[in-house]
Amino acid sequence: MTLVDEVWALLEDALAVYRDSPRAVAWLRGHQARFSEPVRVAVAGAPRTGKSTVVSALIGEEFVPTGTFTWYRDGAQPRASVGPHEVPVVRRDGRAFIDVHDADRVTVEWPSRSLRDLTLIDTPADAPVEQVYGEADAVLFLTRHMHNTDLRYLQTAHDHPVARAAPVNTVLVLARADEIGGGRIDALSSAKQIARRYRREAQVRPLCQNVVAVAGLLAVAARTLQAEEFAALATLASLARTELEDYLLSADRFVGTDFPVRLDPAVRRGLVERFGIFGVRLTTTLIRQGFDTQVKLTGQLVQRSGLGELRESIGLYFTERADVLKARSALLGLDVVLRNAPRPGAAGLAAAVERILASAHDFRELRLLAALQGGRLKLPGWDDEAARLVGGEGTSLVARLGMEYEPSEAELRHVVLDTLGRWREQAASPTLDNGQRRAATVVVRSCEGMLAGLSRT
Repeated sequence: MTLVDEVWALLEDALAVYRDSPRAVAWLRGHQARFSEPVRVAVAGAPRTGKSTVVSALIGEEFVPTGTFTWYRDGAQPRASVGPHEVPVVRRDGRAFIDVHDADRVTVEWPSRSLRDLTLIDTPADAPVEQVYGEADAVLFLTRHMHNTDLRYLQTAHDHPVARAAPVNTVLVLARADEIGGGRIDALSSAKQIARRYRREAQVRPLCQNVVAVAGLLAVAARTLQAEEFAALATLASLARTELEDYLLSADRFVGTDFPVRLDPAVRRGLVERFGIFGVRLTTTLIRQGFDTQVKLTGQLVQRSGLGELRESIGLYFTERADVLKARSALLGLDVVLRNAPRPGAAGLAAAVERILASAHDFRELRLLAALQGGRLKLPGWDDEAARLVGGEGTSLVARLGMEYEPSEAELRHVVLDTLGRWREQAASPTLDNGQRRAATVVVRSCEGMLAGLSRT
């Protein structure tokens, strides 16, 4: 029986116990329905961290923030609704504006390949951490610089029995990365170095699976670049770098009347609003370097903005583990019912939740991965391989084994058997302490699962 099967059966048992409580039944049915939906990813963070900008970049459409919880789902046609009522979606200056007032939640359906595997939730800055992590299966947490308030927010998300047993899936995003280093042309490289440093910090490592630097404004502009914008940027790039440089020191100078080329001030103003001064400087530099078509430029901007790395992290830590994350959300949801409406018949449900959290191998993998990444557990000389084998670099067989090509089934079987044998030796090694041997046993179970999967093919 898979983890999803176990959790589904537990929810059915809970529905029987709470059948006389319409509110509990609706809540539990809602968690069952989530198993057939894409994984839910909330985008959270303090004010002015660029949450809506990152959401727009991921979807590939520029949306005006609504100021409330906004759920973006894949749909055949663009439409928005508040409860059962459809609300207008209006285009203004190339952006999608959803006309809502005093709504607690807006649902937006939008045709986007990016939304086929996940639902994005743009959260208001004052949203309680419990609500954010309760409604989502995973979280992108945005910050411009890591502050104590950010650490407390993430620590609160982990301060729950289910969260401690099945670690929270969070990717930390250093947003507005182009502003680091005063907007210099190497700002994004500096931001990526800072992200790598955060990954190693003892306070940050236990609270997230990865740290990614993203220039959201640049990413949105790249994914929604218009032909006329590219033409204007190409015109700017035709100027000598020294001729243009002084006008890229500030937005006021760039849109001023004494500009050295015939380019309407309104067009220049639009470029600054869409790309920022850093983006204009970078795009003109790239065009001069040979990325002189719209397709070439777009590809470079997506890569340099950090959007590609963010997408990879979402795939690796969220969508590839969708079933595990949904099961975890369902156990959190059941825990809410058990705490808010305790009754004698529910004692067995609480015990079953604890049993699943303790025994399900998927959760054991998450706990081991979190312990390795957070530095709470060391397997000297084996840390990296252990993390990879339990899914730290992807949950596919090839990713777990660290193979950089598509091997034959015979090769896979040979590598799995060899790996299994080595880790069985580790699990029995007298040089390891009890905690390390238990960790090695989890890796052994992952290897056995890989071997069983090969046997079924």
